[in-house]
Amino acid sequence: MKLEAGKLGSSELTDIICSQTGATPSAVRTGPSFGVDVSLVDIGNGRGLVQTSDPLSYIPSLGLEESAWLSVHLMANDMATSGLAPQFGQFVLNLPAHLSESDFKTYWSFIHKFSSEIGLAITGGHTGFFEGVNSTIAGGGTLTSIGDLDKIRLSNMGSPNDELIVTKSAALSSTSILAMSFPETVVQKLGTEIQREASSAFFQTSSLKDALIAVGQQGEHPEVKALHDVTEGGVIGALIELATASSCGLQINLESLPLEEAQEAICRLFSLNPFRCVGAGSMIIACAAGTSDSVIQRLKNAGISASMVGVLKEQTHGLQWTNGDESGELEYQDRDPYWEAFGHALKNGWR
Repeated sequence: MKLEAGKLGSSELTDIICSQTGATPSAVRTGPSFGVDVSLVDIGNGRGLVQTSDPLSYIPSLGLEESAWLSVHLMANDMATSGLAPQFGQFVLNLPAHLSESDFKTYWSFIHKFSSEIGLAITGGHTGFFEGVNSTIAGGGTLTSIGDLDKIRLSNMGSPNDELIVTKSAALSSTSILAMSFPETVVQKLGTEIQREASSAFFQTSSLKDALIAVGQQGEHPEVKALHDVTEGGVIGALIELATASSCGLQINLESLPLEEAQEAICRLFSLNPFRCVGAGSMIIACAAGTSDSVIQRLKNAGISASMVGVLKEQTHGLQWTNGDESGELEYQDRDPYWEAFGHALKNGWR
């Protein structure tokens, strides 16, 4: 069977990767698993080592600064789900041979800038330039942080009755990239203000601050039990992943899912379900029953909007949604519709 293009599907991840992970020392508390963003290793004395890896981006049509932002912050978003800021990073860059020295210097200067801003030390990696490299994936990176084991969160630490919060708006990253990639069409069909507002949301696609405000700079808010960043599959996919990783059921209210005007308009134009497409910048937060109001207020005080959207349930409850008088069962979708929408726009000559 041929594997589909894009991120490895959940069943293939479980069957191929998670069943074959090399040596299995007892110090590894959490290895690769569905819906979990980081690994956790017990390094003794009550301390844990957290790691996460992600592709790096080089997207000329988007811009060198924007590519560097994605490279740093999409990895940092994963690390944020542990309740820790990223501390150390390794960057492996496989770049096209035609990239000029000037563009490479600019790109790397932004990697340095964005890393410095979040306290990330770049400790090594590998850099090469190769013929035939035409992908927007420019290699990969790994971030490492160390913290107290009893304060590290994982997305599999949710429990039944935990309340679920979503920060900011759905579809932040997908709509910002579409607005920036097809500005003429968006302006023509939706107007200048929507195009400008959606594009400006690009630099809101970090959810590191969301996580650190929720858990506290020293992890002092134990009511926050699990976090998961929104990526491919959107808000609904991320909620399902957290519930599944935590061996819980799920009950969400679709009417409560946050969606701003610009994001809604862009999704409508590109025929996207805003709750099912790439949504980096939003964070899913599971907190103890009765505590969501205080967590939301803490986020609001820091200038971050947030909404309570549902609760975790016993696993036997299943994955359920309500929308007014309607209700049904949630289904997980391995394939994010964003990529098809982007390709369709290119094919149709949108500019």
